[in-house]
Amino acid sequence: MRIEAYTQIQQLYKTQKTTRSTATGAVSAAKDQVQISNTGKDFQTIKNALAATPDIREDLTAAVKTSVQNGTYNVDNGTFAAKLLEKYNAFAV
Repeated sequence: MRIEAYTQIQQLYKTQKTTRSTATGAVSAAKDQVQISNTGKDFQTIKNALAATPDIREDLTAAVKTSVQNGTYNVDNGTFAAKLLEKYNAFAV
């Protein structure tokens, strides 16, 4: 094996390495950009509105809560059973 041939091959690889780093430097100078679609913006607005909404609507539950605490809350067994069967039948189908 001749040493001169090895040196020539080594020089060939050195030039490719410098070329790659130069090309990479040019690519890295470009800046990334993000564009969010109108649908994405609408989704984010809805998500924020839902996060701000309380889980329990106090205006609707206050009357029931007061009657339970006073001991005056009564449930009609027939109505409860009818609604229970109605929900059961809706899921059974």
